[in-house]
Amino acid sequence: METRELRYFVTVAEELHFSRAAERLGIAQPPLSRAIQQLERRLGVTLLERNRRSVALTDAGQVLLDEARAILDATAAATRRTRRAASAPNRLSLATKAGANHELLRKLLDAHTAEPDAAEIEVLLCGMGDQARMLRDGRADVAFMQRPFDALAGFDTEDLLTEQQVAILPAGHPLATRTSLTMADLGGVADLPVARWPRQDGTYEPGPGPEIHDQSQLAQLIALGHTMAVLCASSRSWLWSAHAAVPLTDAPYVTTVLAWPPQSRSRAVAGLVRTAARLR
Repeated sequence: METRELRYFVTVAEELHFSRAAERLGIAQPPLSRAIQQLERRLGVTLLERNRRSVALTDAGQVLLDEARAILDATAAATRRTRRAASAPNRLSLATKAGANHELLRKLLDAHTAEPDAAEIEVLLCGMGDQARMLRDGRADVAFMQRPFDALAGFDTEDLLTEQQVAILPAGHPLATRTSLTMADLGGVADLPVARWPRQDGTYEPGPGPEIHDQSQLAQLIALGHTMAVLCASSRSWLWSAHAAVPLTDAPYVTTVLAWPPQSRSRAVAGLVRTAARLR
């Protein structure tokens, strides 16, 4: 199989519409249809069920979609990391979501900078859940991620910090005066629904709370009294005067980790991991 064929197939599988897929790829529909048919003949399986009204993935098509995405990410990663190794061999890209524990990140960066021959580190701020994707497609060499929320399967990790979770509330809300809360306390507040974070596939759990896309949006909605959130205790560092943080006694603890692809042979990555292990 060629990466071009896989890219064509992934686009059709995501759109489930040949015309839209062709438009997204910037090609005409007939050659796209022929390419998919050729791929099916080569594999000897039906990947897509087609009729005049719809396109649907078969079980075999779903398997290939998952595998093709991984292959395309790996190809992109190989290209990016090879070019980066040639142009900036002693430089790392570290992905972290905006609003993550910046004090911990600063501590790690300062400790690493003090090491002899330390690599230069470029910090890439990203959206929630984007770190895994950036590691897989080569945009990042390492990433700050959180267990149990982020998808850590397929990565090597070094634990950095384990901390309690807190409820972030509007400062004027009655619950903000409490010294501690339980998850059940949060579920019983009809006028203040809990904010909903995207799952690992980008979708949201159903519920009354607003869908959250970034930290700035969340901070504004909490300050306005439209929602509350459950976050790591270190989130106190970015709270406004209009916010209050109350410890949760029964919420699972969260561990911030440094993650990297297991196949990495980068000396710069190894150096940063050693620094992280000493900090822990």
